[in-house]
Amino acid sequence: MPSNTIGTDGTITRDARSRYRQRAEDGAHGAFEAETKRAGGSPRAEIDVARGSAPDEIRGLLGSTEEVVIRRRRMFDGDRLVQLCDTYIPAFVAEAAPDVAQLDTGVGGIISRMADAGLAQAEIVEDVTQEPASDEQADALGVEPGSLLLTITHVGRTEDGRTVEVSKHTLGPGWTLRYGVPLN
Repeated sequence: MPSNTIGTDGTITRDARSRYRQRAEDGAHGAFEAETKRAGGSPRAEIDVARGSAPDEIRGLLGSTEEVVIRRRRMFDGDRLVQLCDTYIPAFVAEAAPDVAQLDTGVGGIISRMADAGLAQAEIVEDVTQEPASDEQADALGVEPGSLLLTITHVGRTEDGRTVEVSKHTLGPGWTLRYGVPLN
């Protein structure tokens, strides 16, 4: 099965072909932990959870202006910060799956808690763009302000089309993203 790798030079290859199916592998609390362990790394995350308003761009993707649960994560391989990720979860999801608003969301992470509550993600769309690093992102990731960083905007939807999650991943230097497209 496709898997992430961490090269001897620290380059991380994120292989999206199996990422979300293996999120609970060996008791992992989400895709990042599972894939980093599988690649021989030492994953950890610093997490803040709050309720508030999503930025305009995210509200448009959520299709709602209601209050959201915001999960802000600083994700590390060992001591090296490799990505920043802000996740926005609509209130209806947090009501159905209250563990998504906890620091520890359990084995499989928020995607598994949503599925447990009958809100399984059936479709994921990820837009990959380059965006200039803000002063805060630049300081955290060790780049110059304005440096172009890869950003993944992840939108998870249920079978009936409800958006249950929007995550904005800002990747530090040294990432390769791999996607596969079935042709049959």
